[in-house]
Amino acid sequence: MSDAEIVCERRGSVGAILLNRPKALNALTLGMVREMARALDAWEGDPGITRIVVTGAGDRAFCAGGDIRKLYEAGRAGDITPSLTFWREEYILNVRIRSYPKPYISLIDGIVMGGGVGVSLHGSHRVAGDRYSFAMPEVGIGFFPDVGGMYALARLPGEMGTYLALTGARIGPDDAAALGLATHRVPSERMAALEEALVAGEPVDGVLAASSRPVADAPLLAHSDVIARCFGASSPLAILAALDADGSDFAAETAATIRKKAPSSVAIAFEQIRRAPAMSFEDTMAAEYRIVSRIAEGHDFYEGVRATIIDKDGAPRWQPARLEDLDPGFAASHFEPLPGRELRDPV
Repeated sequence: MSDAEIVCERRGSVGAILLNRPKALNALTLGMVREMARALDAWEGDPGITRIVVTGAGDRAFCAGGDIRKLYEAGRAGDITPSLTFWREEYILNVRIRSYPKPYISLIDGIVMGGGVGVSLHGSHRVAGDRYSFAMPEVGIGFFPDVGGMYALARLPGEMGTYLALTGARIGPDDAAALGLATHRVPSERMAALEEALVAGEPVDGVLAASSRPVADAPLLAHSDVIARCFGASSPLAILAALDADGSDFAAETAATIRKKAPSSVAIAFEQIRRAPAMSFEDTMAAEYRIVSRIAEGHDFYEGVRATIIDKDGAPRWQPARLEDLDPGFAASHFEPLPGRELRDPV
């Protein structure tokens, strides 16, 4: 296997992209983002390439996010420019993937989080293997669900997206297929043959249909009534009150989970998911860039990464420590324009 952190090559009819940092759970770097963008540009006009296939190296992760440690280190050194460059180019890539004119197929048989969601969820086909594990866990590190994930979560039925955004909960392949986050559910042992059939140029939809199996047990859906009722409330505090009043073990565990997250992140994520249904995908990404530009100048992201990834003490000191102490206009302020620094502005 190549030592390159990403491998983009032609394989028969496929433009093949291999995320190749298995020891880092294939976390994205700026170099990987740029190489993906370059390859997609080159392949769009190549008639010999009829579909894109994206995979992750190793058997643990498709892609577990961005390289958070590098972003943390740059910010702690007092220079957020490298981080903003990464996020800008990553978000532009997410928009590119959503509008790509050829079938864009992600074969996901492992962890898919954060940036991994951004390079898979917006493509035309998302194939979930047995090891598939989806989450947008950003509220646990003082960040927010970005890479366009909120556009999709806001459109899930029954407040499922609000639940996933505010808890960072992981779901497996059958829940993902039932919710539409995955378009196909394929057993892991069929993945290699599926990929080879795509390389051979067989019709994309036919190959995927033939390889798929019906959705089996979708455990999250067992709690759909509680989620719809409690997460439809008018604010994060109202959601917590509804969960506290519910009385079920699931509601109590869910409320306890939310209370451990960064209050600032929970508020921003809630604001995102309430705004997103009225926004285009492009406008959602522009809003995310406004948010991330402000978070990069704040406290909680660096504190969350410190507690989770750097020191690993599991004891973040959020500012503020409680949702009740947030300024009422805090979340909305993150969506305000950034004159001269918008995602669509020239660099």
